[in-house]
Amino acid sequence: MEPDSPLFNVGQEMATFLLSSGVVSKAWEESRLASNSESFTLNEYEGVAYVAFPSFHNFEDFIVRGRKYGEGNIQADNKIFSDCLKGNDDQPALVHQGALKLFSHILEKTNFKTKLHMYTDSTQRKLKPIIFVGHSLGGAVATLATLWVLEKRLRQSSPFCITFGCPLVGDESLVKVVGRENWAGNFCHVVSKHDIVPRMLLAPFESIAGALVTIFPYWQGKVKYSSIQDACRKHLNLVLDSLRESDVKSPYRPFGTYMFCSSNGAACIENSETVLKMLSWTMQRQKASSGEIVQDCFSEHIGYGSVLKNVIEKSFSGKRFANPESASFYEMGISLQLEAIGVGVQDDAARIALRTAGEAENERNTNVEELAIRLGQKQCNMAELEWYKERCEKENGIVYYDSFKNQTDKKDIDANRRRLKLAEFWDDIIEMWEKHELPSDFESQNKWINAGTAYRRLVEPLDIAFYYRTCKGNGNYLSDGRPNRHKVLQKWMEEKEKTRSSRSQGPRSKRASLTQDSCFWAHVEEAWKDLENLKRGQHQRLQNLEKFEEYVTTMEKTHSISADVFMQGSSFMMWWEEWKEYKKNQSLEWRSPLYKIMEGLGGLKLQVI
Repeated sequence: MEPDSPLFNVGQEMATFLLSSGVVSKAWEESRLASNSESFTLNEYEGVAYVAFPSFHNFEDFIVRGRKYGEGNIQADNKIFSDCLKGNDDQPALVHQGALKLFSHILEKTNFKTKLHMYTDSTQRKLKPIIFVGHSLGGAVATLATLWVLEKRLRQSSPFCITFGCPLVGDESLVKVVGRENWAGNFCHVVSKHDIVPRMLLAPFESIAGALVTIFPYWQGKVKYSSIQDACRKHLNLVLDSLRESDVKSPYRPFGTYMFCSSNGAACIENSETVLKMLSWTMQRQKASSGEIVQDCFSEHIGYGSVLKNVIEKSFSGKRFANPESASFYEMGISLQLEAIGVGVQDDAARIALRTAGEAENERNTNVEELAIRLGQKQCNMAELEWYKERCEKENGIVYYDSFKNQTDKKDIDANRRRLKLAEFWDDIIEMWEKHELPSDFESQNKWINAGTAYRRLVEPLDIAFYYRTCKGNGNYLSDGRPNRHKVLQKWMEEKEKTRSSRSQGPRSKRASLTQDSCFWAHVEEAWKDLENLKRGQHQRLQNLEKFEEYVTTMEKTHSISADVFMQGSSFMMWWEEWKEYKKNQSLEWRSPLYKIMEGLGGLKLQVI
């Protein structure tokens, strides 16, 4: 099925837009001017701040020893980045340690933070746009600097990053983070057809490091090409050998928009897998036996001024070379992309890759549209459960958690049916997400985070009640029974809260309508078991109960517990009375922070607010 919105039809249009805006050309100019800097430059032009990093300064620090690919934890030992930069598997992202060392030096040994403050201080009335730019190793530093600003949530408006001939920086986990946080649009990487550097880290770094040390002086203009020909040929062959393998073993993966440039023009690709394939295929089409091609792979790395001049002329000329007899506009769009990239319209593998990526993206978007329709339909079930909660409290004077656990009324049975329907819907969503059948930023979209959080806070108490009703006290919901959907939805919310917390949200001023911790009743159930065991002489349970008291105290102080929890006769209130009696028997002088809170609640324990 041909995609309704041919993504790759617009690749050339995106490139033309970026080139015509003048921003890319200005970014290259600033990158070139920064080559004489020892750390970074900051210049304003037409109301935009350009922060540029030098291409090859301190290149010795980029050389990593002792690691096959030069990779390492992005947090490393310097704690520049927080632990929020983790993939969907909760593993920290990996980055090239040489690039991280270069950025770390600038961050910690220069006035970078001070200079940047006036552009990131959220108290400023109007922040100027900021663009991080860099060529070669400077591009890797610019990428990390942009991630640093984004991850620290230093600005209300996001920075932008433009690189030229930048080596790959991070692994698949970092790609997931960038997609999840919707940061991919903040990066534009300009890559020339023959440039070796954007591809070089696909080969083991330990094998190319020696050749790089020889080649760097040529890029710095200190030696002639004739003196490093052998090193260039060796370096290229090592990269080509890695690219010819069926699976790319290197951990590094591209993210952001890649603008591929050739003598035919330029085109943009955003899909990470497709970019990786294009980086590979455009290089594999070269023959290392050709001295001219070998030289191009290294000379083009320092010739982006000429590359940009050519693609700008081609973009403005409006020429199209694709076969007019293409089967459809979509196929013609793919042909135009291939020509602009310099792969060639007859390259079936590249054509299939572009088509597959377009169809996959279209399918993911279609899946979201269908889920949105289903979500609207499921709101009826949510509304029915909200009504069920209200009826339990007003008609029966009982918390809906306890009513559902007891299952003594027809409305409890009806609530269970709706609970199961909602569980099926959210299980489907989680399964599709885990299979990568949804857009990469799906879990960061407010619509789904808010819907998932509302579902979890209303319905998970019913899942907990069902668990403890059926397990007869022989299990622990928190460690053994919690469904994966609730864990994933909670993780999505917590990741988003890191963003929201940066926007100076004040503390809650009113009591929550639904208890904010959807596992609250599981904690209550475990507290009941701990109290019973404590009475039987298992004194080690005392610590658990005191921790539970602290947990409830903190929740109540932040207005995070809904009023129904304190209804007379609720499971929590019955536990409290038992716990209070136990503590009073131990010491008449006992007065804990929670005791004082509970005594002060007064009429709240007798009615629902």
